[in-house]
Amino acid sequence: MTSSALERGSVLAVESDPGGGFVAPGLSEFYPEPVATFSLLGVDFEITRITIILWIATLAMIAFLVAAVRKPQIVPGKLQYLGETGYSLIRDGVARDVVGPKGLPFAPFLASLFFFILANNLMAIIPFAQISPMSKFAFPLVLAAICWVLYIWVGIREQGAGKYFKDILFLPGVPKPMYILVTPIEILQNFVVRPFTLAVRLFANMFAGHMLLVVFALGATYLFTVGNFSAVFGPISALMAIVMTFFELLVIFLQAYVFTVLMGTYLNGSIEAEH
Repeated sequence: MTSSALERGSVLAVESDPGGGFVAPGLSEFYPEPVATFSLLGVDFEITRITIILWIATLAMIAFLVAAVRKPQIVPGKLQYLGETGYSLIRDGVARDVVGPKGLPFAPFLASLFFFILANNLMAIIPFAQISPMSKFAFPLVLAAICWVLYIWVGIREQGAGKYFKDILFLPGVPKPMYILVTPIEILQNFVVRPFTLAVRLFANMFAGHMLLVVFALGATYLFTVGNFSAVFGPISALMAIVMTFFELLVIFLQAYVFTVLMGTYLNGSIEAEH
């Protein structure tokens, strides 16, 4: 976080405790005051700081990808190399190896999913933003819903509606009396658990990472500014904030990739005749 943001957070933490002690940050940062509100077809909408961060991250990633392919060369420049490397990672590592022989047509979607999540995750360590939109459950949930619809649609398209739902409701090779137990589990797994866990995994990691960074950063500022012997422990908290930033950078890339790989796995299950 920037020094001004740290100082502001530290002051607020102190002021919120009548005893002058440090109060750890809560959930209020995930529910900022709306910048603008409007209604559309009777539905109320709010534009918050997190919404603006989402827009900025998305536009920045689009600009990067456009710049990477604007003037392609045989010997790629830095931007072209980064763009091609990222796309190749998803095309070869997910669309081809995870989805299977029919996976290449899904490469653009999977790459878009990866870059979108990556751009928004990176906002967690960008100065003046310092929060990933994916740390609000609504955003990963919408992504999971989109993936769920595609997952079902591909299954119906590839196998036919009858066979697709028959294989889910009545798993091949299972003794008929076992359907009483297996069918509800398969329905729950395919239509509830998969999209829910897909969203929760991304949300939980980004939420926890943000809270850890804020705690150590504000803690360092508090220890340095509160006076007395506490200043001795300030460098430890500051060092942990730096260490956790690098750890968060790893999580940022890993969670974008894991989300994409899991979607590739679900597409493979939809395309293949057996579940």
